[in-house]
Amino acid sequence: MTGRLLCCLILASALWCAGAGGAQAHAFLDRASPAVGSTVHTPPTEVRIQYTEELEPAYSTAHVEDASGATVSTADAHVDPNERSVLIVPVGALKPGRYKVVWKVLSVDTHVTNGTFSFTVAP
Repeated sequence: MTGRLLCCLILASALWCAGAGGAQAHAFLDRASPAVGSTVHTPPTEVRIQYTEELEPAYSTAHVEDASGATVSTADAHVDPNERSVLIVPVGALKPGRYKVVWKVLSVDTHVTNGTFSFTVAP
């Protein structure tokens, strides 16, 4: 009976650990506008980044850089109040060229993720 009880406890522990890991989530980039790696013919006035989780507004940020590394964002990024999984980055009049978006966000589950992506404005 002791061996059977030990096996049950080990199995229960393994199942509990497997379930606990599955409950953790992170805010990963889901999609963006302009789309990741895309070429657009009309320069955007903002970059919208959709994540897989809701964001903590005070700790989520992004900016847009031109090919020389200069920031072209015209204001701080902010979380869309109507869709808390969207980060909005206002940009000025973008000239033709390649742009890089640099982001770092904190999801409501307290996990930090970050990354970059680029898009191109065609002449």
